[in-house]
Amino acid sequence: MLKTQFSNYDYEAGVDEAGRGSLAGPVTASAVILPKGYTNKQLNDSKKISPTRREVLRKEIEKNAIAYSVINISAKIIDKRNILNATFMAMNSAIKKLNVAPQFIIVDGNRFRNYLDIPSKCIVKGDQKYLNIAAASILAKTYRDKFMKNLHIDNPRYKWEKNKGYGTPEHRESIIKYGRTKFHRKTYKLKEEQLKLNLS
Repeated sequence: MLKTQFSNYDYEAGVDEAGRGSLAGPVTASAVILPKGYTNKQLNDSKKISPTRREVLRKEIEKNAIAYSVINISAKIIDKRNILNATFMAMNSAIKKLNVAPQFIIVDGNRFRNYLDIPSKCIVKGDQKYLNIAAASILAKTYRDKFMKNLHIDNPRYKWEKNKGYGTPEHRESIIKYGRTKFHRKTYKLKEEQLKLNLS
């Protein structure tokens, strides 16, 4: 089972994101404060859990968390600020949105720009080590998936209910065929430019 938290503070927030590498849709960040001593053998990195199980765990997290929040940052802002800065913006906004102020922050990965006067620690593969980061991973993933399914209703050509905005071959082909929407990130290259000499 994953560890409850990294520090000895009563209110430690775990933070993670979803959608950072997609071609369309927002980057979504979540922050979660779990009760000290909380246990859950099912909680893990959202990528290691089935969609059905993620939904069950989402309800469990929302029921038991001291505080949780989820923030979406749009493709428009991602294009304006770049994906790394937009991800930092989403994470900091999720932390600020918590209705209980955390005393310590742990973030999945190795990069975080902390805009807040709260001590923090980056943990590589933190969503596989700490319950609060795993919980944030699940909330970010489930909320973003629902967001993309709703976008799919008015944009069915891109199959976002399946690919969630990621660059699958089918999604890339749809962009080439139908063009980009306002939900696509213009700063992502659809495919690498190839220069060829036409000698025929």
